[in-house]
Amino acid sequence: MKRLSYATKEISFENAELYREGNHLTIHVPYNGVYGMGEKYDSLNQKGKTVINQVREKFCFQGDKTYCTTPFFWTDTGFGLYVDTCEVTKFDFGEKSIEITLPETAEVVLFSGTPEEIVREYMSLFGPAVLPPEWTMGIWISANRWNTQKDVDELLAKLKKYDFPASIIVLEAWSDEATFYIWNGAKYEPVSNGQALKYEDFDFSGTPWPDPAKMVQDIHDAGLKLLLWQVPVYKKQGDDEVQNAQNDLDREDAATRKLCVTMPDGTPYTIPKGNWFPDSMVPDFTNPETVKSWFGKRQYLLDIGVDGFKTDGGEFIHHPDAQFHNGTTGKEGVNRYSRDYTESYRNFVGSNGVIFSRAGFSGQHTVPCHWGGDQQSQNAELASVLKAGLSAAASGMIFWGFDLAGFAGPLPSLDLYRRATQMACFCPIMQWHSEPDGGQFRELMPGAEGNNERSPWNMEDSYAAPGFMDEMRYWHKLHEQLRPYLWKTVQECVRDSKPFMRPLVYEWPNDVNIVNCQDEYLLGDDLLIAPLLEENATSREVYLPDGVWFDFFDGSEYAGNQTITAGKDGKLPVFTRNGFELEK
Repeated sequence: MKRLSYATKEISFENAELYREGNHLTIHVPYNGVYGMGEKYDSLNQKGKTVINQVREKFCFQGDKTYCTTPFFWTDTGFGLYVDTCEVTKFDFGEKSIEITLPETAEVVLFSGTPEEIVREYMSLFGPAVLPPEWTMGIWISANRWNTQKDVDELLAKLKKYDFPASIIVLEAWSDEATFYIWNGAKYEPVSNGQALKYEDFDFSGTPWPDPAKMVQDIHDAGLKLLLWQVPVYKKQGDDEVQNAQNDLDREDAATRKLCVTMPDGTPYTIPKGNWFPDSMVPDFTNPETVKSWFGKRQYLLDIGVDGFKTDGGEFIHHPDAQFHNGTTGKEGVNRYSRDYTESYRNFVGSNGVIFSRAGFSGQHTVPCHWGGDQQSQNAELASVLKAGLSAAASGMIFWGFDLAGFAGPLPSLDLYRRATQMACFCPIMQWHSEPDGGQFRELMPGAEGNNERSPWNMEDSYAAPGFMDEMRYWHKLHEQLRPYLWKTVQECVRDSKPFMRPLVYEWPNDVNIVNCQDEYLLGDDLLIAPLLEENATSREVYLPDGVWFDFFDGSEYAGNQTITAGKDGKLPVFTRNGFELEK
């Protein structure tokens, strides 16, 4: 690893020649493939593409946009580079050279070696990876339509009735959706001057959540954990919303004490119209007083046993002149804000809790866990989010999952749900999630009418498909059987700074057959997964790299360095090596 100051004009490094002039860096290096750059939905190999490293919120069909980016890449020929900046950068990956536009004062870090060595050294720049609790290896379930305690009670009953394993319930529609820390319908006397409400200050009688503390205990007694949805805003409520007095006081306090991001004249920065949560103020997590106030209001949630938070949003800095308490501006905040936000929540929940984030920036291995953002329930989105997961892994992110079969729009077909469930079974995080009944953004696209839940039992009921639940239960229970392997592997990944879900080129960079392979991956050291990505596919061609491989389901043996047709009995192709066998 070699760090270059912004004053360095010309250097040779291993097999690369670098030339810098002002904010422009030219690199001449032989390469066939280039990987990393955060979550990339358009392609795992970014050669031939222009990448803008800017955290962006994009609802579905992300294309070249991303919620989670980093100015870091590595090539199949043993060269890697990281631009040490939070400002927006541009990378042009040309046929014979790489052109980078970067801040004039940004330093550049160079790496050489195997992909494993380069990724490990990149990760070391930010500190060690953080190990989440073992229960995160279980199955995550979520639906925005669960907006009452009765819904949760019914959910627990259905899990038991239908014999489906689950470890984590994520509730999105739990709060007043103004303060994002008060249960919907709870009665209380608003407090000012930054004071925090305690659990005993609330009257929950007659509300959708008559006893949240008991509900949390019931969830724990059923063997599950609970995460609650969060968004980092002091929300500007719309004229059509019932105004929330506590939210008004919180906004006033944030503006008075400058707990929010500001503009140069000291007035609060607000999210521009046309973006999510327009006109809302944004908490400044570089300010210790903000951190104290923000989490002081949420401490009672941990006190009643809440196990963590789904830290949504964070792609909220849109003005370069925005000012932060630590002296930085929106030029850095456009990317860094999502990391400040998620790091603050990670510190709040501690080692016994977990956060589940969408947005992020460089070094996100220190802030687990992540999901791949918003996708519609369409087939093309499954291939897209797989590319994102593999790119995230190539960027050092360890704990990643996605909303299987998408969360938005009409219900997925049974075929898409089946194939997505199979892929999710062999991901670090297996999760199903769904938007509200009728759709989250009805003006953009309709959702399913009636029950929009992506649960296996609702899929069977909606399509009148007897036996579908039984088929899906197999994959849920298989994921549970994999938990000892998953837990052993993630501990090794944290210890050794290795991604969990690895593109094949990470291990075989010299194999020309896999430079562009973005539909197969390793899950840890021992499992090779080849998802079924085509509609109604029951088999596919699979390239087996060097080694000896065994069919996970029937034990058939195959030599490596060949392409075979695989998949049988409705199961995706999965292969093992190193004598791996599933623990019984």
